[in-house]
Amino acid sequence: MSAGLKGIRLAVIGGDEREIYLIPELQKQGAYIVGVGFENASPIPGMTLASSLQDAVGQVDMLLFPMFGTDDRGVVKAKYSSQPIILNKDVLQAIPAHVPLLIGWARPALKSAAEKLGIRLVETITLNEITVLNSIPSAEGAIQMAMEATTITIHGSESMVLGLGRCGWTLARMLQGIGAHVTGVARKPSNLARAVEMGFRAVQLADLENEISRAEIIFNTVPHLILDRVMLEKVARDTVIVDLASIPGGTDFEYAALLGIKALLAPGLPGIVAPKTAGRILAQIYPQLILRHLTTMNAIVQS
Repeated sequence: MSAGLKGIRLAVIGGDEREIYLIPELQKQGAYIVGVGFENASPIPGMTLASSLQDAVGQVDMLLFPMFGTDDRGVVKAKYSSQPIILNKDVLQAIPAHVPLLIGWARPALKSAAEKLGIRLVETITLNEITVLNSIPSAEGAIQMAMEATTITIHGSESMVLGLGRCGWTLARMLQGIGAHVTGVARKPSNLARAVEMGFRAVQLADLENEISRAEIIFNTVPHLILDRVMLEKVARDTVIVDLASIPGGTDFEYAALLGIKALLAPGLPGIVAPKTAGRILAQIYPQLILRHLTTMNAIVQS
């Protein structure tokens, strides 16, 4: 048993089934876990339950928030909580200066508040070591959603992947493996060249409006409004859209519904389709991340 986190006190706040698998793995490494929002979960041996988020912040060395982060009101996703968990100004002001806050995706308001209050904010959604591994369950989940929503097979389909980033590449490769005719859409010439090398049809994002009508299934990974009204007018009405971009996604869902196009928003797929794998991915990466940031904070405090 590794004891890399021995003596370190961690607050795990909210989340979903990923955290249920993450917590025991952190405990195996010696961490003491304070849970916030797990009243309705099966008891996890050795975990202490805090009465509130504000109660937890003064007990620990680091705060671990879910990958999803918070909504625009500061509400933390918490599947097993009996009451809302809100990361508000009062909580932020109660966080000791030496306690880092680790979160998957931080909204601009949280980043601004953390900077003003001198809170070290660690945003994990930007880390390749997490996002590349998370792209595997994300891609599998997106393909599963497409299979359930379409009347055709993925094999032989005209499948279009918008955005060839960490998730887009994994998704395009999986689709190709199933037998789809894959079109990769990107801005960067280097990504388009790699798409051709991998056997995909490559389309420059600026040319998407002229090409999108051929798609039978569209997977969007671009985190801004790319499938707007103009673009959706070009989409065949029986096309299925699976949007993996962060909420609110990159699709005008209201207009898609008006046109009769089936468009599905699919955030947080790792925690939905493969929580055990997703939890173990976090457990693989978080210990080094925790130790690195706590070492940095200790050095700052002692200087």
